[in-house]
Amino acid sequence: MGRNSLKDERRKEIIQKYYLVAKKIGIENSSIAKIASEMDINPSLIIHYFKNKEELTYALVDFILEKYLIIYKRQHVEEDDLKGYLIELIDKLFSKKWNALFNDSLFYSCYALGFRNKKIKGKFKRLHDALRMHLSDVLIKCKNGGIIKIDSPEKIADLIYVLVDGAYYYLSLITEREEYEIKLKDYKQYAFAILEI
Repeated sequence: MGRNSLKDERRKEIIQKYYLVAKKIGIENSSIAKIASEMDINPSLIIHYFKNKEELTYALVDFILEKYLIIYKRQHVEEDDLKGYLIELIDKLFSKKWNALFNDSLFYSCYALGFRNKKIKGKFKRLHDALRMHLSDVLIKCKNGGIIKIDSPEKIADLIYVLVDGAYYYLSLITEREEYEIKLKDYKQYAFAILEI
């Protein structure tokens, strides 16, 4: 058990360093040798944990996608506080905090890999399906509790995520802070309008 824990820690350390290297120079310019150099270790040590750059990149994609799930972390959700949880969730979805969880450039580089790699595409699809399903479950509970009145929680969850994905793609193009803040606030209000809360 101790050896597995050490192995997991070492793998995590390598992935985090890969994230930092790729954030700085891009995935396409990253290599096992460059990651090893940043860690001040021999490249063979990385190959001991990851057979090749492709396997390491899969682990990097998992690392980035797991950061998405942080948005749903809340200590405890009381049944009588579903409206508070829903409002907090929408606030988080349309907040700089969530967008700051990962680097846009690196995220979109990984996303682009999905167009050439079915395994990476599948990872993105499963994550986005899980995010939509969680929001849909929250909306179903809120609908059953009389907090919101919507016809199809599943379709509304999908629509909100379409809005989130489009918003962050467009916002990544904006350089002026004030414009960014205004647009982000507007998009959040659109989500609340869809939910009629």
